[in-house]
Amino acid sequence: MHNGTSITQFIIEEQRHIAGATGDFTSLLNDVVTACKVISHLVNHGALVGVLGSADTENVQGETQKKLDVLSNEVFIKSNEWAGHLAAMASEEMDEIYSIPKQYPRGKYLLTFDPLDGSSNIDVNVSVGTIFSILRCPGGGAEPTERDFLQAGTQQVAAGYALYGPSTMMVLTTGNGVNGFTLDQNIGEFILTHPRMRIPADTREFAINMSNMRFWEPPVRRYVQECLDGKEGPRGEDFNMRWIASMVAEVHRILTRGGVFMYPMDSKMQAKGQGGKLRLLYEANPMSFIVEQAGGGSITGRERILELQPESLHQRVPVILGSKNEVERILGYHQPD
Repeated sequence: MHNGTSITQFIIEEQRHIAGATGDFTSLLNDVVTACKVISHLVNHGALVGVLGSADTENVQGETQKKLDVLSNEVFIKSNEWAGHLAAMASEEMDEIYSIPKQYPRGKYLLTFDPLDGSSNIDVNVSVGTIFSILRCPGGGAEPTERDFLQAGTQQVAAGYALYGPSTMMVLTTGNGVNGFTLDQNIGEFILTHPRMRIPADTREFAINMSNMRFWEPPVRRYVQECLDGKEGPRGEDFNMRWIASMVAEVHRILTRGGVFMYPMDSKMQAKGQGGKLRLLYEANPMSFIVEQAGGGSITGRERILELQPESLHQRVPVILGSKNEVERILGYHQPD
């Protein structure tokens, strides 16, 4: 018998301290948790049921979708459309918002999600995950539109991610710190294993795709070069570099032991007219909320991500997040002299 706190228990206890809490939000989070359990099962048994490899369809961003992406997206919709907590959903995998079907009651929340982040890694068995964010629907949610989703990250009610690694974990914030839960496979329940996660303010570890170095802007190039120069350079310390190319795994490492993750603006993206690589609503905002709640920083390079006013559903932004002192240094390098 496991005597740890379950995620459901934890959320109920946390909501008890909130005046006017109706249980609606708790139930919504529970449905999200259920969806992540199902996806965890799909990912862990992927090879057995032949759902690996690419589907022939491309998603909005023109990436060839893995079959598992499509399945995970359906799981998220099916788990969350029926209970009456949501007015609408938006997914990285769908062009337009998903309104709750007429036969179900509508609720006051909006859910955005990336059902399977890092899915290009599935075929090589590297950790993937799910990222989600919960917003209040302005105007009570009668007929939600795309515009209702375009809220600054500071408006998020909750954000979290599930990491499908050697163990499945759920990391969650409702604006009151960050807590990590591990799926106990024996009882099918997430148990609190990482209470009050904090990102160390200092770090000697950075994560970036070095192959793009020639396309970076000078401030990022300067920062990384100083890291590479190590003990002999201006920083006077040796740095370690990581690059997993799975955002959930990168952020999880930073939450566990510190570090900086960078997917900065580069001239290649600019030439394509892209504002960055990662999506503001499905990746950057939820992860920034989590990182800030754990004492870290999250910027585009020049400004705080959570304060950006989203302009479209699939808007992309540059992302630099992690240990506070390093993020502030990088921000400083972007300031005009």
